[in-house]
Amino acid sequence: MLVLLPPSEGKAAGAGDGAPVRLEALSLPGLTAARETVLAELTDLCAGDPDKAREVLGLGVRLAGEVTRNAALRTAPAAPAGAVYTGVLYDALGLGTLDPAARRRAEASLLIFSGLWGALRVTDRVPAYRCSAGVRLPALGGLAAYWRRPLAAVLPAEAAADGGPLLDLRSAAYRALWKPTGELAERTVTVRVLHGPSRTVVSHFNKATKGRLVRDLLTAGELPATLPGLTGALRDLGYTVERPDGNDRQLDIVVDQV
Repeated sequence: MLVLLPPSEGKAAGAGDGAPVRLEALSLPGLTAARETVLAELTDLCAGDPDKAREVLGLGVRLAGEVTRNAALRTAPAAPAGAVYTGVLYDALGLGTLDPAARRRAEASLLIFSGLWGALRVTDRVPAYRCSAGVRLPALGGLAAYWRRPLAAVLPAEAAADGGPLLDLRSAAYRALWKPTGELAERTVTVRVLHGPSRTVVSHFNKATKGRLVRDLLTAGELPATLPGLTGALRDLGYTVERPDGNDRQLDIVVDQV
């Protein structure tokens, strides 16, 4: 099973003496050239015209430090992506506190999507940065559109080799980077988090519930190999799961707390 995750806006910087990112060492090497192209434009923009960079990145004056940090991405200390991304979903997932077996499953099954890197494994060492999927760089244009071709050339083989479900927990902005098609679409499961009797969509608890859900699957043992197996596994873990379309490709997780 592959789990497709969004990044987080909040990121933890690597240790001060950590080695910088090496693009050639990242997983999914078919994305190396595309990563270099985005990294080059982003760092040049932030180093050469900070005011323009703030406008492009949608940052206020108080976040000018993010532009300075972006300008130094090639030399900034890197850390595993699983430690760099913070925020509600990643706090609930708690990668750093998984037992060794669950950690191995996380390393094999989690893919984090990114406006800068395209997609990463949790072990890929990257610096903290600011560049969402909604950014439009002056030369490259919208990053969601830019990444579609490179990711479409690389990810189908990854998903085909895995052979199990694709649990897609990405937000809409990151689903736009890559959409499974054909047989892979038939194996893709999306999840909504709804509140109790009203069945209203929740926001904060959407992220927290998805993080806990992934953690529970990773710690329960071998990941499900089929869509019905995934639905059954979530129910066995105590989740209230509904199938609004009558199949296992769209699941609603009903929670009582918001």
